[in-house]
Formats: sequence, C-alpha cells, structure tokens
Amino acid sequence: MTTEPSGTPGAKAESDSSVEVSLFEVHKKIQVRAVSGIFATWRWILVWFTQLLFYGLPWLTWNGRQSVLFDLAQRKFYIFGMVFWPQDVFFLAVLLIISAFALFLFTAVGGRLWCGYACPQTVYTEIFLWIEQKIEGDRNARMKLDAAPMSPRKAMLRGSRYAVWIAVAVWTGFTFVGYFTPIKVLWNELMVFSFGPWETFWIIFYSAFTYVFAGHLREQVCKYMCPYARFQGVMFDPDTLVITYDEERGEPRGPRKKSLDYKAQGKGDCVDCEICVQVCPTGIDIRKGLQYECIGCAACIDACDQVMDKMGYPKGLIRYSTENAIAKHWGWKDILGHVVRPRVIIYTAILSAVTLAWLWGLATKPVLRVDVIRDRATLAREVEGGLIENLYRLQVMNVSETAQRYSLSVVGLDKIEIAGEHTVEVPAAANKEILVQVRVPPESGKTGANVIHFDVKSLNDESVAVHEKATFLMPR
Repeated sequence: MTTEPSGTPGAKAESDSSVEVSLFEVHKKIQVRAVSGIFATWRWILVWFTQLLFYGLPWLTWNGRQSVLFDLAQRKFYIFGMVFWPQDVFFLAVLLIISAFALFLFTAVGGRLWCGYACPQTVYTEIFLWIEQKIEGDRNARMKLDAAPMSPRKAMLRGSRYAVWIAVAVWTGFTFVGYFTPIKVLWNELMVFSFGPWETFWIIFYSAFTYVFAGHLREQVCKYMCPYARFQGVMFDPDTLVITYDEERGEPRGPRKKSLDYKAQGKGDCVDCEICVQVCPTGIDIRKGLQYECIGCAACIDACDQVMDKMGYPKGLIRYSTENAIAKHWGWKDILGHVVRPRVIIYTAILSAVTLAWLWGLATKPVLRVDVIRDRATLAREVEGGLIENLYRLQVMNVSETAQRYSLSVVGLDKIEIAGEHTVEVPAAANKEILVQVRVPPESGKTGANVIHFDVKSLNDESVAVHEKATFLMPR
C-alpha cells in the first residue's frame, strides 16, 4: 500500500473537487415592472381605502374628542361611541381570536389574499415603489440607473427618492403615535418641536421601520421575516384557491411569431416572455408551481392576460384556480362547489359563533362599573353610638359619554346605613374613587364576615344600576 504525497496530481484533483457552499442566498435587488389590470386596480383600491382609514381616523372627532384614541396614560380606549377600560381586556382577547379564525378561514378558501392586498408590508411597498417609479422611471430606466456610475443626476434622483420616502415614513410614524397621544396635541407639539421622550422615540422607531421595510427590505420581509409564509402550507388543501400556472396548456414554452402556427411546432401557449417574473414583487417564477414566497397579489395574472391578448390567445394561462381544478380540468362551477368542505364549515361555524358572542357582549356592555375594595388599614371599629363601622373604597366608573349622578345605598344587614354623602357625580367617560363609611348596630350581624351588597343607581337613567357584593366584618 502506498501513500500519495501532498502536491501530487492526485492530491491536487481531490483538493479541487471541494466546493464551498453558502448557507445564505445572495440577495439580488428586484426591480418590479409596473402592471395594470383588474387585480392591480383592486390592490390600489385597497391601498387608498386602508391609508385613508389609517391617516384619517385620528383627525375625526366624536362627542368633542378624538374618535379613535388608545389613551394609555389614562388607561382608556375610545372607539367612536365606545369607551374601553382595563377591565375590558376580554374584548381585545376575543377580537384576536376572531382575527385568527378569520385568517384561517380566508386562507383555506382563497390563499394569501390578506398578504396580496391588505397587509401593511404590501401596501407600503406598493406606495414606495410608486414613488420610485415616478422619480426614477420604469423598470428599465431604474436598472440602467443602478448600473450607472455615480453622477450628479443619479445623486439627485436617489436623493429625491429617499427624501420622499423619509417624508412618507415620518408622517406614518407621526400618525401611528397619534392613535396613542391625541393627534391635535401632537400636532401642536410638532409646531414648537416639544415632543415628549416617548413620543419622540416611537415616531422615530415606527418611521424607521416603515422606511427600511417598505423601501429597502421589501420582499425579504415576506420571504424571511413573516411567519405566515412558513405556516400557510398547513392551511392550504387541494381545493384552496391559489394563483396557478396551467402547465398542460402552457408547455412546452418558447418564443414565436404571432403569425406562426405554434401548435404545429409543438409549443404551448406560454411565449416565455418572463413578464410574469418581472412584475412579481417577490421575484418568483409562478411557472415553477406554488411557492411559499407567493403573496397572492395576482400581478402575474394581469401581466400574462395582457400578453395573451396581444398574441390572440385565450386568457387564463395564469389564473386563480385550485390544485384539483387544474388536475381534473374543472370549471368555476366545480371550483365553487368545492368551497364548502369540512374545514371551511368548521372555521365558519366557530368564527360566526365567536363573532356573534363578541358583538352581543359589546351591545350589552354595561355603562356603569363599580369596584368595591375594603380599606385594609381599618378592618372594623366602634364609633359613636356603639355602632360598628367598616370602611370601603368604591371605584365608580362611568363608561357612558354623558356625565352621571349616582345614588349609593347598602343592604344585607338589619339597620345598615352609609354615613355621609349618599350621592356621587362622575364626569363622562371618567372614574371616581370615594371613601364610604358603612355602619350597623353590633347585634345586626354575626361575628366575622357578613355578606352585604352596595347598590349604585343612576339618577339620570333608572335602568343603569349595579348590585355589588362585599363583606362586613363584625369584631369579637
């Protein structure tokens, strides 16, 4: 047995056969081509709708205050005519459950519709891309600009683009903070540059994220950072509507002249123009099949339909369909007939039940809440007349939009009474803490804890009343 020394031809060949493998994909900038069509129109309708809602809501007023305000300092959330307190966190929890089941249902039926049309990442990427196109030109112009060396013109175009991006991002951050600090107060602070430290931090933080995510990371957020892209597969099934390429009709693909009989040449309808790839915001080729990077924006459908029109071919080479529909050549009647299936029925039933319960809870949400807390400093004491007194702190919360005057009374023991004031006034959407002295004769109750109830009733509306349980301690 002989060993081949290093440096011999055999050793060199073995060394050359090793290949360096990178664990990370090298990022290539995607220059998205502009596209028009029915789905592009719907995307822009959703962009306008969501942004008018987001930027406009904080400026609307309701009963003399901001219509939508999450006032963390006062621990009150205002949503038009409703006021939510920390005790209403249950409604938020149920709303999150509704959102989760709605996502499951819509994904099972129509795939990633949320991602393609209403996700903030998609919406702001669309806005930033539109700004980029208006300043630097179409896809070819932007690619030439990327490849060109730095020049005064390139610096001016890039600087203009970044400046407009920053302006949009800062206004977005300002509006976001305006949901937590009254936006008119925030505007007055902006005029004199007197933001508080937390307002300053969150405006900068949210602005920076908007700028970086929508301006630079773009498809990387959808591909690598968004968890939905990773677990969507478990919510899909062969009857889920997704964007599909009809391989049977399109293959074999290849360029051709419009006047030639391409079928006689053995070619399919796909002309291999790659416009479907150029318009894709995540840069995938839908002809390779369904991929987790696909956000369901349908830009490739609009682009392919335009090419089919120019070539005189039927539309729908790339279309919304299902795995079963493509394999079994179903039409829309068969596709819609398979929408109702066990998982969709289960999601719909749960979503409907939880939503109805949530709406019922909102509709019957009490406009008065009372918390009774015993004064721990003084459990029980004897006062003038030989009466036994317990002290309580009552937190009276007026959840309505009008000021209220309430009467206080107590029941549960013989000759029990409240010493001092029997009424309390609470402003609209406010709370008031009062100290209440409750007295009874010593023979009215047993030694130890006795159950009593506080009755708090509105003098403005007799139907508004609270019967709150408490305990009265009798000393030995």
